[in-house]
Amino acid sequence: MKNPVGPVLRMGEEVEQIVAAIEDDNPDTDIEVIDRGSYVRIQGEDRVVLTEATLQSYLGADYKIRSLENLLASFAGRAITRSDSITWERAGLTAKEGATR
Repeated sequence: MKNPVGPVLRMGEEVEQIVAAIEDDNPDTDIEVIDRGSYVRIQGEDRVVLTEATLQSYLGADYKIRSLENLLASFAGRAITRSDSITWERAGLTAKEGATR
């Protein structure tokens, strides 16, 4: 993978559902999951998006995207946070490039 970006999560009960949500939110991106035992690196090339709505479809309507902070050990790329989503993207990615992904 040329420009991997995405979250690094501490192992927890919700990790599998979070991975599934990331895969759903990024249907045109190959998502790679690297299990290191105590943490999981989830990455895609150039840009990875995770929305609260998709998380809630896996973890329940009460699950807030800010709850992810408890599991987030690190990340690769630039993180752009909004009240209802997180986007990890490579530094220097232009808006036009991001829109085509």
